[in-house]
Amino acid sequence: MAEKKNTRIVQHTEECPSQQQHPENDEQFAGLQVNSGVEQLPSVNPYLKRKRKPQLTPAEYVEGIRKGNRAVLGQAVTLVESRNAEHQIIAQEVIEKCLPYTGNSRRIGITGVPGAGKSTSIDSFGMHVIKQGHKLAVLAIDPSSERSKGSILGDKTRMERLAVEPDVFIRPSPSAGSLGGVARKTRETIVLCEAAGYDTIFVETVGVGQSEIAVHSMVDYFLLIQLAGTGDELQGIKRGIMEMADGIVINKCDGDNIERANLAAAQFRNALHLYPLPPSGFLPEVITYSGYYDLNIEGVWDMIDRYFAHVKASGYFDEKRHEQERYWMRETINEQLLARFYFDPEIERLLTIKEDTVLAGKQTSFVAASDVLNFYYNKITNEHSKQ
Repeated sequence: MAEKKNTRIVQHTEECPSQQQHPENDEQFAGLQVNSGVEQLPSVNPYLKRKRKPQLTPAEYVEGIRKGNRAVLGQAVTLVESRNAEHQIIAQEVIEKCLPYTGNSRRIGITGVPGAGKSTSIDSFGMHVIKQGHKLAVLAIDPSSERSKGSILGDKTRMERLAVEPDVFIRPSPSAGSLGGVARKTRETIVLCEAAGYDTIFVETVGVGQSEIAVHSMVDYFLLIQLAGTGDELQGIKRGIMEMADGIVINKCDGDNIERANLAAAQFRNALHLYPLPPSGFLPEVITYSGYYDLNIEGVWDMIDRYFAHVKASGYFDEKRHEQERYWMRETINEQLLARFYFDPEIERLLTIKEDTVLAGKQTSFVAASDVLNFYYNKITNEHSKQ
């Protein structure tokens, strides 16, 4: 019986093509009727032809940047962040042409533990800067997921007042797992922002960690945001980060937290006296404020003004800028050497072989590394001898 029913369904579907899609319409299924659906129209007009905007020339990028066009500046930053080889060539040419118009800004790095209120504080600090007639660029380094490699890039949403200001440029950048890479791109973005006329630049870091070292090497002033009333205050007094800080501010000094914030500030001041005087010759100050309620923002900025007045008078400002230039030249050399080494097809194959040898216990990791490096050195020597 089952075979006869199956044969009957096949016969009916051959006679009626609609039943090939809906075998339920067979007469054996009494009382059930399935109608063919309406064909779904395309969501995009098929007659619509999208025109791609022509790629700007380096001269056009520089002209737009110099005029303060934020759209062109954003496109130039995208080129800097791109891994496309052609984009990098254009980006480097744009940066070279922008160099004569740079070096005229205050570069301020802002860091602190997650939840310290960095973005809220930047919103308050930024509004204070704008009211003084300055142009502000905010470069926020956002952490990327180690699994998905994605970033939220949501700092702009927490800077509600700055986001609508015409004299403010906010650019979040994903760390993409490479702090060195994003630091280089951030530094090049600083050059573009200075050429666009932004005389104050904030660089917000991922949080307390290795990113601080990279950001410290590209800014003039390094501000550390701390909290009070979160447990052991001395946990915030870490030698590495304290030695880098040019100023310390205790956030959320409002309401019931005022006494705890003042106590934390006193503890930090005592701790700073245990460290040697920084190379700038300026003892870091400690100030309390509230970013959310805009309390004592002027006091924080006066502290920053005192630092810049001191270092410019002593000549340390220019000395530090020159030292940073040398540092980034060497960092770029290191980055290019690593890229050339690891992207060499022969090296990639040899690395795979040597990894298997090490894992099999036939060679130590040091000997295997030495073999790979010797192979690379010999290859470079042979290439030069042929030339």
